[in-house]
Amino acid sequence: MKNLELVGKYMFALPFGIFGIMHLMAGDAMAGMVPAFIPGGVLWIYLTGLALLAACVALLLGKQAKLAATLLGVLMLVFVATIHLPGVIGGDQMAMPGVLKDLALAGAAWLYAFKTDA
Repeated sequence: MKNLELVGKYMFALPFGIFGIMHLMAGDAMAGMVPAFIPGGVLWIYLTGLALLAACVALLLGKQAKLAATLLGVLMLVFVATIHLPGVIGGDQMAMPGVLKDLALAGAAWLYAFKTDA
């Protein structure tokens, strides 16, 4: 069971590291995803990339993992509220998978934060 727990931790954490790297590599291309009412554009993409990378490292190393998972859950809800949900409300049915995915990731992050000894 311990091996399965370790595999689960890696399966949860590593995609956030990859997402973080993608944010840092393609910040200019992703800047259009920042809602117009939030100033700063590409800066937020790079900060998000750093936050995703930091969460990945913290979860993998078990250093401040509870805090990292808690904040990661908050970040996922910010994505839902500012990126995906406005699309759903505006009639974009293709935005719904993003809402559901990020809600699930927020829930998983909080489960990790509050059900582990991290």
